[in-house]
Amino acid sequence: MQCRIRDLRCKEVINICDGCRLGFVGDVEVRVPEGQVVAIVVFGPCPFLGLFGRREEYYIPWECIQRIGDDIILIDKPFQRRSPDAERKRRRKF
Repeated sequence: MQCRIRDLRCKEVINICDGCRLGFVGDVEVRVPEGQVVAIVVFGPCPFLGLFGRREEYYIPWECIQRIGDDIILIDKPFQRRSPDAERKRRRKF
């Protein structure tokens, strides 16, 4: 199955370990020289109608993805959570 990155943004991510709906793919991390997808990032829920930003992001390594369907992505392993503030601080260091 071939899939473009823009097509991934329309897919909902579901953890099959606990049946939790995580949200929709918001970003993709790609290793540029190889063109390899390293992980997908799912933005967490907005705290108050989306006015005050997002609380956390779900960083899901590519190895955790079990299956990609027409409208959902199933993952089957625990994944790392990170806050958007931590990501901004990490990017500033470089």
